[in-house]
Amino acid sequence: MSAKTTGSARPRSGTVVARAFAKINLSLRITRTRADGFHELQTVLQAIDLADTVTVSPRSGPFRIVCRTPGVPLDRRNLVWRAAEALWRAAGRQGEPRDAAIAIRKRIPPQGGLGGGSSDAAAALLTLRRAWHLPIEDEQLHVIARGLGTDVPFFLVGGTALGLGRGDELYPLADLPRWWVVLAFPSFGVSTLDAYAWFDAGLSRERSSGAAHQHLDGAWLGRATPLVNDLEAPVEERHPEIGRLREALKERGAVMAAMSGSGSTVFGVFRSAAAAAAARRWLRRSGRRCTVARMLDRRQTARLAGPVWGRR
Repeated sequence: MSAKTTGSARPRSGTVVARAFAKINLSLRITRTRADGFHELQTVLQAIDLADTVTVSPRSGPFRIVCRTPGVPLDRRNLVWRAAEALWRAAGRQGEPRDAAIAIRKRIPPQGGLGGGSSDAAAALLTLRRAWHLPIEDEQLHVIARGLGTDVPFFLVGGTALGLGRGDELYPLADLPRWWVVLAFPSFGVSTLDAYAWFDAGLSRERSSGAAHQHLDGAWLGRATPLVNDLEAPVEERHPEIGRLREALKERGAVMAAMSGSGSTVFGVFRSAAAAAAARRWLRRSGRRCTVARMLDRRQTARLAGPVWGRR
């Protein structure tokens, strides 16, 4: 999402609302493992319109997080909490963050490779900056985002982007067509730490996964840019459902199908709403949990994300 705020000013007592959009990794190449244990990446990120909702409400007292989704931490283990702390310190304020509560309404599944926690953190930076009336410039906000985690800076940009380094060195790319994306959610999640550990263990590293050397025909990426997720093979070896979902989406006409990020979500890209809807119906008849989303360009991400003033 754009770091630019939108909407007209409202009284200080109002709530601030933003939508935190998910992403898919059209490609994720691991170029090397660094001495500090992190991995150097080349990844193509794409924003989609599946979104959490992040709402900041004024309250006297300590900062707090509210979320009804089971398993979502409500303390410093949540990246939203660390985003609030980092923004508070950047503004030169003393002590722990306070005088705000953030409610998170989850639609992006955790441990799905869709960046839900990182997107919530980016939305928290934007909403808290407005709710706390902080004179933090966009450039400084991006610096804070990079300190929080790999994907957080992307969610201040949206659209299509190339991520280098740990994935946090972002270079906006030309927008892709607003194609449809079918998201299939397995019954299990995948820890990011586990996925990279399996890759590092070398198991399946040399095996070519079914997603290797796919292309996004009909878009500017075309045949010249092979789209590969290096984490897919080691995750699929432990969870064969990944491969079954990928092949099912391709058989139903997906331009490409792959695991997103470290998993476990598998996505298929479709050129038409009708084709995406047909694939979703088939998956649901076979007992799979799934939904349809649509790709977002940078302008649409900024317009739809917010943040905007709401009602108390």
